[in-house]
Amino acid sequence: MIARHLTPALKRAAERYPVVTLTGPRQSGKTTLVRAVFSGHRYTSLEAPDVRARALSDPRGFLARGDPVILDEIQRAPELLSYVQGLVDEDPRPGRFIVTGSQNILLMKAVSQTLAGRTALLLLPPFSLAELHGLPPWDPRELDRGSAALPANAIARLSDMDLWEALVTGFYPPVHDRGLSASEWMGDYFRTYVERDLREVTQVLDLGAFETFVRLAAGRTATELNLSGLASDAGITHQTARRWLTALEIGYVATTLPSHHANYRKRLRKRPRLHFLDSGLVCYLLGIGDAATLERHPLRGAIFESFVVAELTKAFAAMRRDAPLFFWRDATGHEIDILIDTGNRQIPIEVKSGRTVPPDAVAGLRWWTAIPSNPNRGGVLVHGGTESFDLSGFRVLPWFLAAGVDADPPRPPA
Repeated sequence: MIARHLTPALKRAAERYPVVTLTGPRQSGKTTLVRAVFSGHRYTSLEAPDVRARALSDPRGFLARGDPVILDEIQRAPELLSYVQGLVDEDPRPGRFIVTGSQNILLMKAVSQTLAGRTALLLLPPFSLAELHGLPPWDPRELDRGSAALPANAIARLSDMDLWEALVTGFYPPVHDRGLSASEWMGDYFRTYVERDLREVTQVLDLGAFETFVRLAAGRTATELNLSGLASDAGITHQTARRWLTALEIGYVATTLPSHHANYRKRLRKRPRLHFLDSGLVCYLLGIGDAATLERHPLRGAIFESFVVAELTKAFAAMRRDAPLFFWRDATGHEIDILIDTGNRQIPIEVKSGRTVPPDAVAGLRWWTAIPSNPNRGGVLVHGGTESFDLSGFRVLPWFLAAGVDADPPRPPA
């Protein structure tokens, strides 16, 4: 089993709360993680029809054994949470109930109504690049400041990786744990989760229109979201497009970065920027079946940018923090791909998919930090190459170091 960065936070939560709720997209590894961490708990999967029927027909008897229990896929039987509430009110011992669920739309509604103040809420995304390679967790808020150097063998291993092969494969655990074909598995995943689960909770009647919408949205990853244009292209109403996009966001398939609120220049663009959260899923939706095709694809830069956003989101999730990610663009076309707002400063990040870094690659960072009303200095450029160095006062990180772990930086190329 590949170690997950969320494990320490999960253990701490079980020491403090009577109920721990672990949510995330389907197939992100929730069941594997809770069964490994809480091996002494009785395990029940509510996905199984017979178990679900027994639980719903006699919920008190189902839960009354008193031993700690894992209730997997709780969204299949959210009624049980009302009985869990009564039991933990009577006996608030920590770690009694470990609850997992992938349909967050239904799950969070049930949790908010019954377990407010009684449960810790944790999110488990698919693997991060650091998790896949056994690297330690990292703090995105220190991305521009560096961290402990990696061992030489880790640098060599990461340098030998192919960026485009990693992105077209994606980061869902079954592909890596079982050695499955990424394109074949993504097809099954899209049908069972995106089409079945999200269709179920959003009451989609026209499955063909929904599939078209998702594929068109994938083609807009890392771009400003024009919801009216997306709705028109998909042949649906603006209201329907907004509802379906919300379902993708709450289902952890996609996210939107809002425009940052700091008005360093007037007439800032207000539309959010859309990002799909797994590069492998985006490639499947766009018909990109191999690394060579992705490397030549016109959307390779957008897919790479969304990969960086996903890595940042995963790192914040491991810290049990909402990702304070934004983007910045004014009406004249100046933009910053990603802004991390730490509360007392902002970290600008530019993302370039090219392997080399020309001198003008940090022009956007230089322009943004030079705005008279902007107190922030420094920033980060993440590129598709393997070198790490300082350039004009900005950190340049290779794609595999987007996680913030840093090697002893070589001197910049002449």
